[in-house]
Amino acid sequence: MAGSTNKTAKSTDYEFFTVWRVAGTREEVVDVLGNAGTLQQWWPAVYLKVTPVDPGNPDGTGTSFDLHTKGWLPYTLRWRLTVTEPVTLDGFALTAKGDLNGTGRWTFETDGPEVVISYDWRVSTAKPLLRRLSWLLKPAFSANHHWAMARGEESLALELRRRRSTSASNVPEPPGPTFARRSRG
Repeated sequence: MAGSTNKTAKSTDYEFFTVWRVAGTREEVVDVLGNAGTLQQWWPAVYLKVTPVDPGNPDGTGTSFDLHTKGWLPYTLRWRLTVTEPVTLDGFALTAKGDLNGTGRWTFETDGPEVVISYDWRVSTAKPLLRRLSWLLKPAFSANHHWAMARGEESLALELRRRRSTSASNVPEPPGPTFARRSRG
């Protein structure tokens, strides 16, 4: 067809759109999701180590962290998260560089007593093992992402409860990582 392009995604390209729903306000959600430095504390199933790289600007842009992450499959990823758009009550955007390369966009909407959180994640794998096996194991790698995001929704809900609780000991700990011990520091 004239004027159209047939863009075929490579087997190493992934596009995920995740929607979470948590009790709370957008301000509370931004306080948690807008501060990547706390990911290891409240989302330990996925974030094994978070190392600050650049404090960025007051609006959050330029803030970057080196991350060591994993899902339920027995491999880990190392990548740098950099905030590329201001962190606001409506959301923010980021880039990934390293074992994963691409972009992510968080958006936040109020729905009564809850916040609807959407995450649009478009990445390609650069880690040699994943690049070599992606053509075969793409469904497993996709399931790994969905598992990680489900742990994120669960962990965020717990973190919001913990922050509102007069006794944080009444709130269960978030789920921990599979197959690997958490890195310290």
